Amino acid sequence: MEDEEICISRCCSDWMSEMSAGFWDIPLWNLAIPGSHDTMTYCLDQQSSVLKSEPKVLQVLAALFPCIVRPCIIKWSTTQEDSISNQLDLGIRFLDLRIAHKIKDPDEVFYFAHGIYSLLTVKEALTEVSHWLDQHIKEVVIIALSAFDGMNLDQHRDLIQFLISTFNNKICPNHVTPSLQECWKHSYQVILSYDDSAASGHEELWPWCEYWWANTSDPNHVISYLEERKEEGRPDRFFAAGLNLTEDAKYILCHPCQSLQSMTLSSYSLLLNWVKQQRPGSDKTCLNIICADFVGVFSNEFTQLVIGLNQRLLKET
Repeated sequence: MEDEEICISRCCSDWMSEMSAGFWDIPLWNLAIPGSHDTMTYCLDQQSSVLKSEPKVLQVLAALFPCIVRPCIIKWSTTQEDSISNQLDLGIRFLDLRIAHKIKDPDEVFYFAHGIYSLLTVKEALTEVSHWLDQHIKEVVIIALSAFDGMNLDQHRDLIQFLISTFNNKICPNHVTPSLQECWKHSYQVILSYDDSAASGHEELWPWCEYWWANTSDPNHVISYLEERKEEGRPDRFFAAGLNLTEDAKYILCHPCQSLQSMTLSSYSLLLNWVKQQRPGSDKTCLNIICADFVGVFSNEFTQLVIGLNQRLLKET
């Protein structure tokens, strides 16, 4: 891949602005874009309660034995180590945000969640993203919001209003075919995907971004699943292929000394070797967003690899 890598800065913080003119008119859903799976799990709150959507037995055990169960949940729910700004600096341009509202919380405060709630609020994290974009005016970030645990329609409306007011003129409307050139022309920097019917009627919000998830702890099964999905054909717009491994209760019990991080890192080279064989574009088997866990563990190796795939688009034209 060395001869195919785009000439970019070491940290990849401005890789879109540094792309050559041959990429400027390509729709973003035909580019290879690095993403982080469960972006905000680096700040999970060990003192928080377990989500009501989690299995009842886990909720009971966490209430009875919090000092044992909650650290275990943290160990298997944490998928990232870098802050959201650091992930953007690494070159991540797809943020996978699972939103939740705490049950019986009278305040209209939204958190992120993966088993348990986050320490950082949605307001804090997305304000950080907005400030980062102010410093990188030619970068475009796709933000996918989903899950919405514990939220009612009024809370969806409050969250949507916050999104619109926070990103304002940075938002790319859903009727636009977004290319770098089109986004730069109108100063668009944010594409908001909102996976709920509450988004209906808002041109600022894009529909659900399909995420290919194998739901297995075996990296070979992840690869075979993604190959099967490729053969079925890619969606017309944005979609993500997830490299993430997923544990189950049996795996956790059989591997008491492991964590999601150790499980993932032991398979990282195999998964990255698969990435090297991929290509972006509009053809049936082409990929768009490629998501991974622990995106900063090997510096920006993952993001450079995904970004470098784009060079194949120029070789085909």
